[in-house]
Amino acid sequence: MPESSSPQALVLRLAPGEDLRTALDAAFAQLQAEQGAQAACVISAVGSLSRAVLRYAAEPGGTVLVEALELITLSGTLSADGAHLHASVADARGQVRGGHVMPGCMVRTTAEIVLAPLPGWAFTREQDAQTGFKELVVRRTV
Repeated sequence: MPESSSPQALVLRLAPGEDLRTALDAAFAQLQAEQGAQAACVISAVGSLSRAVLRYAAEPGGTVLVEALELITLSGTLSADGAHLHASVADARGQVRGGHVMPGCMVRTTAEIVLAPLPGWAFTREQDAQTGFKELVVRRTV
C-alpha cells in the first residue's frame, strides 16, 4: 500500500447460502491484494444464519446448530494464516449460544460485516507449545 493512501474498511453483504468463514477468508485476501493488509479485524456484524458450527471452550470439535439463528455478535482477527473468530447467535426463543466460529456457518438471509485493515501491524499464527494451538503472533511493520 502506498504510504500516502489511507486504509479503507471493507463492507460486505453476504447472500443466502454463503459460508461465513469462507467469505471472511476471501475478504481478507481482497484486503491483502488491494491494500497490502497484513492484519485486520471485524468491527461490526449483524445478520442471520441457517446453520452455525461453533466450537465451545475445551471441546475438540464443533457443535452444529441447524435452525433460524440471528447473528448477535462476531469478533476476531484475520490474517493470511487464517481467521480467529468468535460469534454469538440467538435462536427463535432468544436463547444465546456462542463459541469459536468453524467452517459451515451458512448465511440465512443476510450478513452485513465491516472489516478494518490494521496498517502497521502484521498477524501470523504459530504453533504454541503451551496451548497446543496455532496462536496469534503480532508484530509492528512500521
